[in-house]
Parts: sequence; C-alpha cells; structure tokens
Amino acid sequence: MTVRDIVFDLDGTLIDSAPSILASMQAAFDAAGIAPGAPLTPALIGPPLAQTLRSLLPDAQAHALPELVEGFKRHYDDAGYRASHVYPGVPEMLAALGRMPLRLHIATNKRIAPTRRIVEHLGWGGFFTGVYALDFYTPALAHKTAMLQRLRASLADPAPIYVGDRAEDAEAAQASGMPFLWAPWGYGGDSVEVPADRVLRSPSIWRNVAWRRCNEPPAPRPTPAALLHRGPGVPPHVGGHPRHAPALPPAQP
Repeated sequence: MTVRDIVFDLDGTLIDSAPSILASMQAAFDAAGIAPGAPLTPALIGPPLAQTLRSLLPDAQAHALPELVEGFKRHYDDAGYRASHVYPGVPEMLAALGRMPLRLHIATNKRIAPTRRIVEHLGWGGFFTGVYALDFYTPALAHKTAMLQRLRASLADPAPIYVGDRAEDAEAAQASGMPFLWAPWGYGGDSVEVPADRVLRSPSIWRNVAWRRCNEPPAPRPTPAALLHRGPGVPPHVGGHPRHAPALPPAQP
C-alpha cells in the first residue's frame, strides 16, 4: 500500500494541550461561581468541549452549561491556547514528513477557531494541507466518526492513515475504514488496544514508518495454496484487538 494522506489528531498527539485547557476550564467555573464536580485532570481531554463541561456539572446546575462554554471560549481563545506544549520530536517529524510525497491533515474534536490559531501560533501552516474540526462543517458534526467519514470521502487516497492517542480515535478510524496508528505518549493511557506494529513509540519512529509506507512495493498477491491453508474468507492474523485495528487494505491490482 502506498500512503499519500496522513491525518493527525491534535490534542494528545501533536500537542499537550492539558495545561491550557484545564486552566481555561477552571477559569470558566470560577467566573460562573460553580465548583467542578470532579478534579480537572488530563483524562478529560479529548471529547467535545460541551460534552466535557456537562460531565463536570451536577444535574441541578445543568442550566449553567451555556455560560461555562462561553466562559471557556473567552479565556481559551484569547490567550489560553498559547499555553499548549508541543511534544518532543513532533516538529522534526512534521519537517521530515513534509519532505516526503505526502499530504498532512489535522482532524480534531477541538473547535476550528482555536485549532487554526494554534497551527498559526506554532508556525505549522506550511505542513498541513487541511485542518478540520467538528464545527468546520455546517451544520457541525456530532462526533469524530462522522468527521473522519466525511474527510475520507473527500481525499484522493483510498485509505488515509489516522494517527491519534485515544480509544475514541481508534474506533472512529476503524468505523471510517482508515488504518489507525496509536500515539501512546498522549492521554489514552492503556485503553487503546492495537497490534504492536500500529504503535508509534515516538514521533521519530513515525518518520521511519511513513518512509517505508511511502516507498514499499505493492504487496504480492497470496498464492492459491496460501489461501487454501488460511481458509476462505479468513484474513491474515494481525494480532491485537480487531475492533481497534482494521487491517490495511489490500494492494490494488
């Protein structure tokens, strides 16, 4: 398989946004005079903003959700987003991938406005062909699976790779027919089950993976004997949990 499009999650994959997001959440709760219903920890990072804030509100104060959302946006979009940190090795990885015959994209649950500000603030505009978020589309999409399905249909690559850090990322990629690679340095912890060859131990390893995927020859067709030995309709074993690890598509004839 020759890869031409690589799609990255943002939070927990390219940047550690926990310090900025959690500070803006706390600022929003303080401004509303409400105590969050659970500790503000990096485990909260990933789902859409309103969903996360609602999970921190007692049912009796659910009416305050719009106020919290707006308070977060004011704090984060003004300057809070600048407190995000780039993971070590990511700038070098992006520079190396940019020299390959690849198109790079971002697809994130973060809102499109701060996402674009972060990309501009980091000087990454030249690396990415497209930047996508749930509210990039009109009307806004409900979840990441819908976004990846829409994005995949718009790309020329029949099987663009998605790189993310959470189980939700793996499930969305699988539901969209996109091979998934896991970035274990993010917020997913041990909740993501993938075969060993789908785990990126560091951004520098991904540079090597991408180089091989961009330049490997087409996979040979299985011989009749191999098919007979495997049994009809049974794919080669790739290990790991099949829900989170779709097999790479077969080579085209």
